[in-house]
Amino acid sequence: METKGLRLAELLTALSVVTDLGIGRPPETAMRACILASRLAAEMGLSNAEASHAYYATLLRYIGCTAYAHEEASMAGGDELAARAVTTRLDFGNLQEVSEAYQQLIPGPPPSPQVVQAFVQVPQDLVVSHCEVGISLAHRLSMDASVQAALGQIFERWDGHGIPHRLHGEDLCLPVRFAHVATQVMAFLPDGYDTVRMIIRQRSGGWFDPAIADAFLRRGKDLVSEVEEADAWRAAVEAEPAPEQRVADSALDEVGGVFADLTDLKCHFTLGHSRGVAELAEGAARRAGLPPADILTLHRAALFHDLGRVGIPNGVWEKAGPLSAIDWEAVRLHPYHTERILSRAPALQSLALIAGMHHERENGSGYFRGAGAPSLSPAVRLLCAADAYQAMTQDRPHRRAMAPDAAARTLEAEVQAGRLDADAVRHVLVAAGHAVARSRAGGPAGLSGRELEVLRLIATGSSYRDVASVLVISPRTAAHHVQHIYNKIGVSTRAAAALYAMEHRLL
Repeated sequence: METKGLRLAELLTALSVVTDLGIGRPPETAMRACILASRLAAEMGLSNAEASHAYYATLLRYIGCTAYAHEEASMAGGDELAARAVTTRLDFGNLQEVSEAYQQLIPGPPPSPQVVQAFVQVPQDLVVSHCEVGISLAHRLSMDASVQAALGQIFERWDGHGIPHRLHGEDLCLPVRFAHVATQVMAFLPDGYDTVRMIIRQRSGGWFDPAIADAFLRRGKDLVSEVEEADAWRAAVEAEPAPEQRVADSALDEVGGVFADLTDLKCHFTLGHSRGVAELAEGAARRAGLPPADILTLHRAALFHDLGRVGIPNGVWEKAGPLSAIDWEAVRLHPYHTERILSRAPALQSLALIAGMHHERENGSGYFRGAGAPSLSPAVRLLCAADAYQAMTQDRPHRRAMAPDAAARTLEAEVQAGRLDADAVRHVLVAAGHAVARSRAGGPAGLSGRELEVLRLIATGSSYRDVASVLVISPRTAAHHVQHIYNKIGVSTRAAAALYAMEHRLL
């Protein structure tokens, strides 16, 4: 029998920590912003429904942040997180601020006005990616249409100088106007309340709805004190305006799929990784005879296992050569971040330890704990083997994907070396060997077999020229295919197409 269900706020506060990591902010920043947004909504007499929309739009403000991580890292010397720590506070309507931020990010002589203008224009395509992905993920989370609309307008401004649509004044939906103010309050709060007050006053009527800015300025000090002193996880859930939003226990798999796709979208070569690991681990667990409840827990832990990757710069993940000692320290932290995020959300606590141990090894040579065989449960051993096999059969910057038989031999060598459990590897390999090949005859949204091939290539970062070379067609024909695909699936950016491909398991 279905229970009353899970608090959606408990699940999405955990997701907000992932997005905090993904934009280079301290964990719990989005939670505190959504508390503030709900308090401001109450101050201004909004209805419960309107306050709820403001709450969730603020909590999910950066849900599309992985959509353009690769592109931003390429522009920022490999560390998009450091760049975002600057740009998420930046008023792109203030050219003096933009010039100073440019010098901070790109040391050298002061930029010319032309360079500053070009720097302002760069985000256009990235913004569209962020918004399309945010809307799609919010739709899958069954967010209200107002919240989805807000996530499509997060780079718009009250004065009409935002992007991509240059919406003006009350053309911006109400939830995004609250998200603008609350998010920037929390972004500048480490600099002190006087700085926050100055920023809100300066940006009122430009970036911000002046009515909401004034509401903050009237009671801001008290509100900020309340938000700062609160236990963010508990207070953020309690701040959800009535009625509580709940999802069925069975819907946790869909929520896990959203988390997985958000994570895997960060790098071209990880698309579909978490879902692949989950399916492989579940199949192996069935063959190992684990109880149904343990199989379900393992499947869900596998969907969430790589959340911590979002908090590591793309320049580390995309390095084609050997990692430095500093790089390795960053990599070793990602399962720690995963475990910490899951352990704080009541509905996800049972998944935390399994997910956080996916890089441990039987002989204690893994990370982040360096735990050995006595500490590894059957579920953890299966997850370790499934994750290793799935990664081996996908491209990585330092190597091409292994053929299944080569991956199997490598996995068996890991057993001989004492790093992976023999039974777990055997079950994973049996599960992988019985996988049914995906039909290429056609796909969802009326995609043809050839269009599926093109979608897979584009999603994983191939250019029109790359597609043309692989499929022996002209670049112009490849471009026509891509436009037809985008029209059929209702997107306009590579990131949104990649998200669609993962959601429909086309990779």
